[in-house]
Amino acid sequence: MDKKSLRILFMGTPEFAVESLKSLVENGYNVVGVVTMPDKPAGRGYKLQPSPVKQYALQQRLPVLQPEKLKDEGFLNKLKELGVDLQIVVAFRMLPEVVWNMPPKGTFNLHSSLLPQYRGAAPINWAIINGEKETGVTTFFLSHEIDTGKIIFQEKTTIDDQDNAGTLHDRLMTMGAQLVLKTVDAILEENVQSIPQDKLFKDASELKSAPKIFKEDCQIDWDKSTQEVYNFIRGLSPYPAAWTELVTENSEEKLRFKLFDSKPIADTTHNLLPGSIRTDNKTYLDVVVKDGFLRIGSLQLTGKKRMSIIDFLNGYHFEKKVRFN
Repeated sequence: MDKKSLRILFMGTPEFAVESLKSLVENGYNVVGVVTMPDKPAGRGYKLQPSPVKQYALQQRLPVLQPEKLKDEGFLNKLKELGVDLQIVVAFRMLPEVVWNMPPKGTFNLHSSLLPQYRGAAPINWAIINGEKETGVTTFFLSHEIDTGKIIFQEKTTIDDQDNAGTLHDRLMTMGAQLVLKTVDAILEENVQSIPQDKLFKDASELKSAPKIFKEDCQIDWDKSTQEVYNFIRGLSPYPAAWTELVTENSEEKLRFKLFDSKPIADTTHNLLPGSIRTDNKTYLDVVVKDGFLRIGSLQLTGKKRMSIIDFLNGYHFEKKVRFN
């Protein structure tokens, strides 16, 4: 069997998955179908929008399946009719065993961390938030528990101090696409020596998780250290974005700001209240943390567009004794 006769079913939804699907198609692999999430309403008019994976699949005239439920009998029958040899999952949802156990050559997943570390929905964000210096991508065969299957291949990359979730996402997306191709080739050649994840750690307490991030998880704690807050902001930039609220002495109204980038300034000599603001209202905005300041590079006031700090201060004046909470 070669790559043109191997029948592949691809499953994915966001932009991260498109690069892998695109690499398969452009390199002549036989993708016979694509499974993605149902269209969802988006934008001001709440019009139904197809996922990035669906958009690419339609451009390539690939059959698209969008099941509401993965155990639906009609969907399962369509999978059987496709007669696939291998399923590839990139940024999709958890599959039931009846789906992942269907193809003879199995189902493998691409995950954006060095498993078994950072199992879960948001590994890119959490790696930066936790100050990791290294991460990567992993392909592994699916099993019953999420992100726990036998590892096939891994590829590492450093996390630079200037990286944010966006830059790391794009780098891992490209690396992951190449790892998908490498994995398919190894499966074709029957040259896979997968490794159980429990061989890679002694105690489960060693493992860091990457749970889904909700809006309430994104509020900045200014009582933390300069490095911790810096990592938090870049680990959530540009999406879903760290946020904070402006508190004034004379008003109970709180203005919410999203912060996208910052620069740490070490200063252990100050005795200012964390969250306090230092600004000339022209060129810079510094926020106090316990061991220094964070110089804000760009932000977004709720209902407004993202702006550089200089452009923002051109139209907004911070009063004295205001602070972020």
